[in-house]
Amino acid sequence: MSPRPYRLGQRQATIEQTRARILAATHQLLAAPGGTAGVTVEAVARHADVSRMTVYYQFGSKRGLIEALFDDLAARGGVGRMAEVHALPEPDDALRELFAVFGTFWATDRVIMRRVRSLAALDGDLEQAVRARDEWRRGHCRRILERIAARSGRPPPERFEVTVDVLHTLSGFETYDTLAGATGDVAAVAPLVHRVARAAIDHLGP
Repeated sequence: MSPRPYRLGQRQATIEQTRARILAATHQLLAAPGGTAGVTVEAVARHADVSRMTVYYQFGSKRGLIEALFDDLAARGGVGRMAEVHALPEPDDALRELFAVFGTFWATDRVIMRRVRSLAALDGDLEQAVRARDEWRRGHCRRILERIAARSGRPPPERFEVTVDVLHTLSGFETYDTLAGATGDVAAVAPLVHRVARAAIDHLGP
């Protein structure tokens, strides 16, 4: 029997281990005091004990590296549950769960979330990556609001887009981070956000 499949499996495992080590190094550098200034490809490579070219091979760029870290946080934070949320028969239950899902996600690591978004304000490429993810979240808000509007007639058509903006803002990190305070439970903010969202849907209009 050829040993080739075994060697390929070993190689893939090594690649995945290296990738995980690089992501862990990025997380540690971001979490450190002054983390936003210390996250460069060179610094990550040194911290992970790999070459700079290995980082580029795995992630392509600093943007790709931060995107991969964000995706890792999303996976650990349960964002993949959104398919289940949309499958709920009652649209208001879906809205409630949307806020719960993103509350759990934002709570995964508030320091890292805050610093990634701060980095995005200073880096055009990273800003595009964060904006793309924010627009993905906006799409989920829109789909659920469409179901609510079809069921209840609220919000009225002329206020639909501004209501999407409200839901998008309410489900964002800054809202959860502010309402939770320095030491609060970010996920516990979700029920409050849901009540505010329902008030906006029911009463925002002419």
